[in-house]
Amino acid sequence: MAKENSAFSAIPETPVSESKVALPPSRQLKPALARRLGEEPEKAEKKRGRQRYVEKDGKCNVQHGNVRETYRYLTDIFTTLVDLKWRFSLLVFVLAYAITWLFFGLIWWFIAYCRGDLDHLGDDAWTPCVNNLNGFVSAFLFSIETETTIGYGHRVITDKCPEGIILLLLQAILGSMVNAFMVGCMFVKISQPNKRAETLVFSTHAVISLRDDRLCLMFRVGDLRNSHIVEASIRAKLIKSKQTQEGEFIPLNQTDINVGFETGDDRLFLVSPLIISHEINEHSPFWEVSKDQLQKDEFEIVVILEGMVEATGMTCQARSSYLVDEVLWGHRFMSVLSLEDGFYEVDYNSFHLTFEVPTPTCSARELSEAAARMDAHLYWSIPSQLDEKVEEGTEKGGDGNKERNGNLTSPESESKV
Repeated sequence: MAKENSAFSAIPETPVSESKVALPPSRQLKPALARRLGEEPEKAEKKRGRQRYVEKDGKCNVQHGNVRETYRYLTDIFTTLVDLKWRFSLLVFVLAYAITWLFFGLIWWFIAYCRGDLDHLGDDAWTPCVNNLNGFVSAFLFSIETETTIGYGHRVITDKCPEGIILLLLQAILGSMVNAFMVGCMFVKISQPNKRAETLVFSTHAVISLRDDRLCLMFRVGDLRNSHIVEASIRAKLIKSKQTQEGEFIPLNQTDINVGFETGDDRLFLVSPLIISHEINEHSPFWEVSKDQLQKDEFEIVVILEGMVEATGMTCQARSSYLVDEVLWGHRFMSVLSLEDGFYEVDYNSFHLTFEVPTPTCSARELSEAAARMDAHLYWSIPSQLDEKVEEGTEKGGDGNKERNGNLTSPESESKV
């Protein structure tokens, strides 16, 4: 079948790695036009490229604008603080403690001022609210000692100040709440598994080639760490704008790409790099896509790997995407696994490398129809050949009987003679 199909490509003598797809001369931006636009040719051509929905490192290229109900962020203040960038989180952390210390220090100074303790600093017969509190700076230091439970012993509250005792209780309770809230935010932010996704790698290209006589879309995933991802699962989405029969335009429509959900192949044991395969069948969005149509089409394939970090038990998610020019037709991934003395070795130098293989350039639908026609031809040709052999045998048998009847005599006739 491979010899009869003229759409097969040739196999190179040596494996080749993936290369960037060059634009035809008609689609390249001329340097004069780029200079007229005030841009460099490379920058202008890059600007004309398709905008990604998800970056290669997994960041979603979406910004929310004109959000008027900003109060919703304050209703979930904990998540808002965790989602902040580190510089803003540290700023909030410092301000939360500094403001509470200043606030209660001001109240301690105000109590001392209202009681007249600042006017009787050298009077041993006067019992102040807080001993050795002689101004706002000392009140601020006493506030820090109270909230952090340092207790140097130089400044201490007396039992002749009920308002001070009440304020001491309030500051101790509020200080514990501030500690729990801010330390909790910092702990969750530090222990977030976002950095764990940095060691989950995806191949730079996806490939389309034959597997068991069926066209398949494939990409490779791997884990660089020795600590494994537990309950790992993979999903894939096709991001492509579409227009309905009623004329409604749906930008960035999301379509599921089956990577083994029905058979359980989407649940991975990610100890070594794995090749994720999507069989292009009648339920696939690539069912009628050929090699020529693939180069003209515009879409984005988003792949999502999820699982729990073995060390912490927290859920981790890694994402990547493939544009049209990052899908190589007629390529296959090079092997990265080899058997050594007592163990298997993974060569990550070949993780992203591919090589060309014979692959029909027609769509999966056309390939299936051609295979069905060939099967039907074989189905009808075999019985016809058997019938021809039977007819030939019958004719030969008839000729033999005629020959025996015409030339030979029966035993009974011989006995009679």
